[in-house]
Amino acid sequence: MTDPRPVSPRPPPTRLAFVASDRPEAQAARDRLAQRYGDASEAEAEVVVALGGDGFMLETLHRNLGAERPIYGMNQGSVGFLMNEYNEDGLLDRIAAAERAMIHPLVMVAEDAAGVSHKALAINEVSLLRQTRQTAKLRISIDRKVRLAELFCDGVLVSTPAGSTAYNLSAHGPIIPLDARVLALTPISAFRPRRWRGALLPHTAKVAVEVLEADKRPVSAVADNFEVRDVVKVDIAEDRGVRLYMLFDAGRSLEERVLAEQFSV
Repeated sequence: MTDPRPVSPRPPPTRLAFVASDRPEAQAARDRLAQRYGDASEAEAEVVVALGGDGFMLETLHRNLGAERPIYGMNQGSVGFLMNEYNEDGLLDRIAAAERAMIHPLVMVAEDAAGVSHKALAINEVSLLRQTRQTAKLRISIDRKVRLAELFCDGVLVSTPAGSTAYNLSAHGPIIPLDARVLALTPISAFRPRRWRGALLPHTAKVAVEVLEADKRPVSAVADNFEVRDVVKVDIAEDRGVRLYMLFDAGRSLEERVLAEQFSV
């Protein structure tokens, strides 16, 4: 979720940390920028500048969980929906004028077949996916009430508004405005009921997914890039106690990008 509060003008930051993906062009850009603007450690920085694609932005956000340190991304990867345009000039002023998006991640608690509980946070989505040729058979409850007794599918996902343009959109889920205070529950290749296309849930909803016939139809659960195999039950909810901040160039806020994506052809 995002809190679109207006941000008063900020002075340019004096301590930046530059981090980059493994791509050679991202590493070269990191070296040039660090030489030009200085390079603090992430722990000491006012702002972390992430150089890469959307996957690297998610890695950087996860690495800074709990720090509430804003991340300003510049695209040096293949997919850059969450990134700003790469430009080495005027970086301090761009960051000072940037619009801030505050995001609350999802928390996933997944129980595996051995009875072990695994907890992870997801900035984009939590997804359950079949592990074999057998379709998954799932039961979905919302706030302890069964809403779908049996869903035969390749999987199902719960997406944040920030993640609604990622895997959720590829699975034909809805694009969600960042201030809508809802989550998307989206099936992946639903076989039965064939016409079920998912649901929009209040952001306070507690989602529970039970894996039926888990021995015959094994399922994995993934919170962004953290995977648990052979799950039997997965609980998903928004974690309001965790706040993540991303910075976007003025006029190119995350809210604007999500809105524009709905009119792309």
